[in-house]
Parts: sequence; C-alpha cells; structure tokens
Amino acid sequence: MLLFCILLNRLFRGIRNSLIVALTIRTASAADCGHQLRTKVAQTNVKPSYTELTKSRVPESRCPAFQFRAKKSSIVVEGEPHQHRASKLAMPPPTVSSKARVYTDVNTQKTRDYWDYDAHVPSWSNQDNYQLVRKLGRGKYSEVFEAVNVSNNEKVVVKILKPVKKKKIKREIKILENLRGGTNIIRLVDTVKDPVSRTPALVFECINNTDFKELYQKLTDFDIRFYVYELLKALDYCHSMGIMHRDVKPHNVMIDHQMRKLRLIDWGLAEFYHPAQEYNVRVASRYFKGPELLVDYQLYDYSLDMWSLGCMLASMIFLKEPFFHGQDNYDQLVRIAKVLGTDELFGYLHKYHIELDTRFKDLLGQQTRKRWEQFVQTENQHLVTPESLDLLDKLLRYDHQQRLTAAEAMQHQYFYPVLNEQTISNTDTKAISGSNAT
Repeated sequence: MLLFCILLNRLFRGIRNSLIVALTIRTASAADCGHQLRTKVAQTNVKPSYTELTKSRVPESRCPAFQFRAKKSSIVVEGEPHQHRASKLAMPPPTVSSKARVYTDVNTQKTRDYWDYDAHVPSWSNQDNYQLVRKLGRGKYSEVFEAVNVSNNEKVVVKILKPVKKKKIKREIKILENLRGGTNIIRLVDTVKDPVSRTPALVFECINNTDFKELYQKLTDFDIRFYVYELLKALDYCHSMGIMHRDVKPHNVMIDHQMRKLRLIDWGLAEFYHPAQEYNVRVASRYFKGPELLVDYQLYDYSLDMWSLGCMLASMIFLKEPFFHGQDNYDQLVRIAKVLGTDELFGYLHKYHIELDTRFKDLLGQQTRKRWEQFVQTENQHLVTPESLDLLDKLLRYDHQQRLTAAEAMQHQYFYPVLNEQTISNTDTKAISGSNAT
C-alpha cells in the first residue's frame, strides 16, 4: 500500500512538470509570433517610394493590345524580391477624357429649353390632313410612306413611329425643330397623331431620291465632290447647332440627282453634344461605326459623323459599298485594322487608356497599314485623285481628335472645282439679274 502511494505521487509530479514545460514553450512561441507580427505590421506601415506609387508591374498576355499596354507600364519595383514582382497587378488607368475640337460649348451657351428634350411638349396636328399613297420603306424604329397633303395637294413623306420611349420621340422632334431651315437638313413639315391609337408620325418634305446603289455606279468625279460637299454643309450646320447625327450613311442621304439636291434625313439617333458626357455606343450602322464605338469609348463627339462620312467617300471613289464590310461589330474593327493597321490602333487605345475587349485577342493579329493607292483598280481609277486620297486619309483616322472637322474638310483642295463652279454660277446669276434690272 505504501509502495502504491509513492508511485502514484511520482506519476502526478511527472505530469505536472510536463505541463509546465509545454506551457513555457507555448508562451515563448506566442511571444516570438507576436514579435514577427509587429515587425510585419511595422514594415507595411513604411511609406512606399515615389517609384512604387507611380509605377507597377503588369502580367504578360498574348493579347496584342494588352502586350502594348504592358510594355508601356512595366517596371521593376526597387528593393522588391524577384518572386513578388510578377504578382503585382496594375489597376486599370481611368479613361482619358476628350472634348470636341469645335462647337464644344454650343449647348452650354444656350438656354435649357433648347436641349432639354425631355421637358419638350410637341404640338400634334390631325393626321386626317394627310392621305397615304404608297409605302417607301421601313426601319427599326419606323415605317415610311409617300403621302399627300389633302389641303394643298403637296407631296410629303410620313414617318410613322413604332412604339418606343417617349423620350426618344421627343428628342427627334426637338432636334428637327431646332434644325428646321438648316442647309441640306430634311425639313420637318408637321407632327401628327392618330386620334384613336395615339401613334405619332412625322411629316417631311418629299425628295425625289435615287437609290444610292444605282446612283453611285454612275456618279462622275465631279458629282462625288459636289454631293460630299453638300453633305458637309449639312454636317457643319448641325454640329454648329450642338447636334451629332450619329447615323450618317448612304440610306440617310437623299439625293435628287436631276435637281442636284441633297438632304440629310433620319435624325432618330441624333443627340445634343455636351462636353465630358458619356454617350451610348450602340448607335450608327455597323459599316459606318467609328472605332470609338467599337472599342466602347463613350466620350465621343461630332467627329463620329466625320468617320461615317469618310466611309461613304471611300465607297464612292473606290466603288466598294460598303468599304469596311464586317460580319459583326468585332469583325468590323478587324476589317478597319486590316486597312489602318494594328500598331496605330494600339497607339489610339494607349492614348485614351481604352481597355480592349478580350474577345479581340485572337481576332486582330498583327496588321500592317495599307496605302490608299492599293485600292485603285481599273474600274475606279477615273474617280480617284491625289486630293481624294488625301481627304480620305484625314477623315479615316482612329484618333477622333485627328479627323478633319466638317468646316475644315470643306476647305480641302478636293473641293476646289466645286467652289470654282459655284463662284462662276453666282457671277452669272448676278450678271443676269443686273441685265434684267436695266
């Protein structure tokens, strides 16, 4: 019994000593960890150098646009272990702002009621004043009819709007009212509503239009200069009024070739320009979309219309309609890059800090810029001149700020023959008027 008590006492003493040793080791370990943690916190509180704040490392990528940006921004951070450099990701830089080079503050200087179309209250006439004659066509947002004003037998065009947001209808009406009487702008005659269905319709002057697919094939060099100049008049006017058309294309340019009359129509996608405002990129028709739309750059301006005009000019002088024939919006940018080059595209993206959609990674490849002379062939050489190629080159630029404005384009030497003819015509008119007076 005594032996059993001695053994039990020694067992308890051994367990106690083991516990004390374990606790001592654990406390020392915790203290060491705390020291390491405090050291780590102290290290993280050290202010980074200027180099660390302003420069960062970006990972490699097979995407050409991404590689371009990586090359521009890559740097080894001073004093940083090599294994941690590759893991540092650069935050995407903010998109660079851009403002129109001309007519920047037109709407800022006008009263709010000029551009606040949401507050506009259109006045509606009775649709019974007009008798529909025949259907001319249909679009995404409307159906178009030839009609007659029953009160005076005047031929008109009636555009019956499909159900859309009231705000969009108000915008189109307000813009057309603001531009009424402008050079080569289609004239809004009336706004009417069906008394039962309340379907709105817009009434316009009637132009004896020739389908562009037929007309473009027989236009002379001078004809092209003349009509492009007339279109520039319309664009410069609407831009001077603070309005972007945003859907310039052959379908929206009515030409009465016999009367040599041109009108810019369909203002359904037009919008008031306000500097630094972001706009919807889902505008314009695919073949005439500017690169800014295709890369989702929302701070665009009037220069979008100048790209679309450039596409029209290219199709007219090269007899290739459309000139950039993409199968979808992605392919559209690829078609453009095959002409203007990918280096130039990446330069544009870098300038405005535009992040390219990853779906372009395997589509773009490496494209070399083509010379415009490469598009000259036997069947179109009579329409191509050094002046036409120079004008085209100054319109079809990736960088929207580098494109000619409408007013600048009108001063281009390509239009000298047109200006000379107009000068002679005006002189003859004055001479006839003078002889009649005597």
